[in-house]
Amino acid sequence: MGPKKCQVCDEATSKYKCPTCLIHYCSVVCFKKHKEIPCVKPISPSEAKLTSASVSHVERPYHVDEPSEVLQQMQLESIASSSEIRDALKDEELQKLIYNIDCSPDAENELDRAMQVDVFRKFADKILSSISPP
Repeated sequence: MGPKKCQVCDEATSKYKCPTCLIHYCSVVCFKKHKEIPCVKPISPSEAKLTSASVSHVERPYHVDEPSEVLQQMQLESIASSSEIRDALKDEELQKLIYNIDCSPDAENELDRAMQVDVFRKFADKILSSISPP
């Protein structure tokens, strides 16, 4: 295996690897650019089997009635880079509510129930304020 190319700028030869997600980068500048959006540790195939065995996920068809309601890349990046949102996601009650929505065969009703809980309502407000124009 020869030298790897930087996966951030896609130009220079990589000298380093992100300690979290293991992508290759070439410089402090590229590392900082990479860290603008939180990354995650890749899971091994054995961890993936454990995860998929212990977490049930409901597959839903991807359908959007109103295409203008789909978030743009910049909005998604704004959410991902918000320390306020990342901090909120540390709350176990909020994690359970999100998990219940994701795993529910009736996600809309589960979302309606979650919106009755203060921690979820505040979380939703934080997301909306991070994607709304100033």
